[in-house]
Amino acid sequence: MVTATLAEHMASSAQRELPAEVVEKTALHILDTVAAMVSGTRLEGGVQALKWVAQQGGRPDALVVGSECRSSAADAALANGMLAHADETDDSHALSLTHPGCAIVPAALAVGDWRDVSGQALLRAVTVGYDVGPRISMALGAASFFDDHHSSHSVGGLFGATAAVSSLMGFSARQCEYMLSYAVQQASGNACWRRDPDHVEKAYDFGGMPAHHAVLAGTMVASGMTGSRQPIEGTPGLLAAYPKHARPALATEALGTRYEVMRTAIKKWCVGSPIQSALDSLLYLMQNEGLRHEQVDRIVVSLPVQSAPVVDRREMPAVNLQFQLSVLLLDGHLSFDSGHNQARMHEAVVLDLCDRIQIDPRPEQAFIDNSRQAIVTVHCRDGSIKSHHTLHVRGTPANPMTLSEIQVKAQDLMAPVLGTERSQQLISQLIQLNELPHISVLRPLLKPAFSLSR
Repeated sequence: MVTATLAEHMASSAQRELPAEVVEKTALHILDTVAAMVSGTRLEGGVQALKWVAQQGGRPDALVVGSECRSSAADAALANGMLAHADETDDSHALSLTHPGCAIVPAALAVGDWRDVSGQALLRAVTVGYDVGPRISMALGAASFFDDHHSSHSVGGLFGATAAVSSLMGFSARQCEYMLSYAVQQASGNACWRRDPDHVEKAYDFGGMPAHHAVLAGTMVASGMTGSRQPIEGTPGLLAAYPKHARPALATEALGTRYEVMRTAIKKWCVGSPIQSALDSLLYLMQNEGLRHEQVDRIVVSLPVQSAPVVDRREMPAVNLQFQLSVLLLDGHLSFDSGHNQARMHEAVVLDLCDRIQIDPRPEQAFIDNSRQAIVTVHCRDGSIKSHHTLHVRGTPANPMTLSEIQVKAQDLMAPVLGTERSQQLISQLIQLNELPHISVLRPLLKPAFSLSR
């Protein structure tokens, strides 16, 4: 049975030894997500989350990252989740169409801070979250589920956060079944977030809501609340509610031997996932074929058909493909600040370039099977054509970032808030997370060194 198998896996996760490479990669995803949270304090979704949580009061169980605020574990998870996805900086699991880290890590960090767990416990909880969340999304149909306007990102994130919380709370298999039942009832989300111009609701949908719901359910089950023991399979059940694309076997396939964190990408660029490979391709043409913006007549970017509308001429800079490629061409590089500069979206030279960049949605199975690829074809003013196909963008499992690259990314994201020295200390501690006897040592490092006023 699906529920029983997942529940047993969740309940045993705190005692389960993990392969060294899984421990190492999970620590990097925690680092990457924490860096996203810290940088999120400077963005609208994060600013609104910090404002909201400061008004809630309640028990000071857990720290809200990048602030001086402590709140209840559930409210801290909500705020931290919104911080983690206040931008497009966080990790991505392409096969399940989820952003696992922005829901799983905030939920685990809130409960872990509340209970002052060890670094090893936090790592194991986050790992089992990555094992469960993406599998549930894949079992529901992932991209096909999303095509029917359901939010795979919200649902997958919720089940991942639920697994992580269950692990840290030390729940039995029976209690984990109850947790999964509450997750089924809480599972929600519609892809109307694509019309959110401010990335505030999207921050809640992807990170805040799933993290909050999972921690809230954890407190309920810990207090003695019970639920259905078979909420996922059968009729009625989660999979029966979405029968069109459901593949129940994927919910438990290779569980315990294939770790989904190993199939999750850490982004090189702090932009929407479908833009990553297009930037890599354009940068290749600039570095290897001397392409300059003055030469460009028009650019065609071939993307998988599902990805194209997510990044086509969007109002938010970080998910606007035309804007990101234009800034890269004009500046010769792309930084966090330049890629998030709303004012530059209205500059005449940027608008001119954007108008000459179009997306070519590709429905071929080869594109659907590898949703993180792009072909950038540049038609030059002299009649020549330059093209580059990025199959595996930097940061994906087939082309991973190095430890040094991830450290540089994290430092760039966190130093403006935490300061250079504190950021370096935090990076060092998170890389060695498995050795920490208590994660409470992270608390002073997660507080801001500078004012958060905008």
